[in-house]
Amino acid sequence: MKPQPLGTADHSRDSAGMTYVYPVVSRRAGGVSIGINLNPNNACNWHCIYCQVPNLVRGAAPVIDLDLLARELTQFLAQALHGDFMRTRVPEGARRIEDVAFSGNGEATSVREFLQAVELVERVLDRSGLPGAVKLRLITNGSGLDRAPVRAGIARLGRRNGEVWFKMDAGSREAIRRINGVDLDPELVLRRLLRCAELCPTWVQTCVFAQDGNPPDEAHLASWLALLGRAKGSIAGVHLYGLARPSQQAPRLARLPEAWLEALAGRLREQGLQVCVSP
Repeated sequence: MKPQPLGTADHSRDSAGMTYVYPVVSRRAGGVSIGINLNPNNACNWHCIYCQVPNLVRGAAPVIDLDLLARELTQFLAQALHGDFMRTRVPEGARRIEDVAFSGNGEATSVREFLQAVELVERVLDRSGLPGAVKLRLITNGSGLDRAPVRAGIARLGRRNGEVWFKMDAGSREAIRRINGVDLDPELVLRRLLRCAELCPTWVQTCVFAQDGNPPDEAHLASWLALLGRAKGSIAGVHLYGLARPSQQAPRLARLPEAWLEALAGRLREQGLQVCVSP
């Protein structure tokens, strides 16, 4: 079967036929993002209501075959940089590699070999000839920040001019439970966020959506804005994004109008925060 062109509406982890490496066209990164999926077992310690992963289960990442990860990333980079991948699979305006991102079917930092995986990916990138402007990113819910090897891996990203995109969808315990499927104190989320930002430039990423036809209410927004306001000066900014693909966890979610997201972004900017909006 002929491989299908990539687009922002399809972030299939199977797009390259590999276990750990998958390319996507990312609307937030602005080009091709090379994903590193350390959770091929579809296991996550959170259960976000908007998650696009089918057959999501509770749990941690499996043991990682680091040799296979190295071979897959080396092979894919050769195709992207020297083969016909960009011409045959990527829309014309997006034919550039913007990042290599630890982001997959669960929480990447739940893998025991997270630090080794970061070190391995760095070595492969250094051998590949990939331009230095291509960022190494981690997309995370922050739950691994209490573990020293995870902090060491994030610090390596920071030394390489990388970034962390840190999930913060809500500012109250009740809303975190409802949206992210975990019982978590917002104060702990904030402490992990600030610790992360000390190690590596960190953006908060927040998904907003309508549920049962209704956007988030003012109480929800107020608690989230207040929590974010306490991180001002420590974080790089906020990625505010809507639903690009259907949730596989809840059928009653819908995308909000771009004007609604821009109005919310305006409230963040009034607090002195930098904001990127992806409707």
